[in-house]
Amino acid sequence: MERKNKNSFTVSAFQFEEEFLATSKDLEKLRNDGSLMFQQVPMVEIDGMKLVQCRAILNYIAAKYNLYGKDLEKLRNDGSLMFQQVPMVEIDGMKLVQCRAILNYIAAKYNLYGKDIKERALIDMYVEGVADLNEMYLFWSISPPNEQAAKMTQMKDKIANRYLPAFEKVLKSHGQDYLVGNRLSRADIHLVELLYLVEELDPNLLANFPLLKALKARISNLPTVKKFLQPGSPRKPPMDEKCLAKVKEIFQLK
Repeated sequence: MERKNKNSFTVSAFQFEEEFLATSKDLEKLRNDGSLMFQQVPMVEIDGMKLVQCRAILNYIAAKYNLYGKDLEKLRNDGSLMFQQVPMVEIDGMKLVQCRAILNYIAAKYNLYGKDIKERALIDMYVEGVADLNEMYLFWSISPPNEQAAKMTQMKDKIANRYLPAFEKVLKSHGQDYLVGNRLSRADIHLVELLYLVEELDPNLLANFPLLKALKARISNLPTVKKFLQPGSPRKPPMDEKCLAKVKEIFQLK
């Protein structure tokens, strides 16, 4: 479905109007009239200000509409935010910041982080491997057109000959349903998300990895995961060629 240049929407009781850049001239106009402090979008006009930088925008809106539950300045002043920034999660009497620390704690709390330090080390290792491949995909998606074919070939080669064989070997080595300790862990969840991305890049990449395909099916059929994967869920599809071309046109990326 093609997007319109303007879109009105409501979040909770608050009405917003979203305007999309249609051409590189729209971006240049914003840059020339001083609307963009660092010459980049997004920019939000609110309360007489033109705010840029995603974190600054989100912090201000969250504070304005009391989405923190407390005033942001109060959180900063009372020591709630260790590094003066969100996200912050209040859980079990703690005020946790830093995404990785938050995810590690939640995984441990809900038994998704292994039963001992050895299992946790394995989970960390697998999660970091997934993160490496995700970064590779990100760099490919924003690389110049004349470099993309070579980078895609390199990425597919690493997927097929380095990363997927490594994870397939783990499952084969112990013959169990999950990567670590024969029970669901955050490593399985991260890996299955990656497998969806791989399948969207090229379905043939998974053809020679039956254990990974079985893991993907197993995790995908868990009730909560199955619900998350339904159409209209928060899961975002990968950037397609049309969307990427539009981004490059607007930002004049070569």
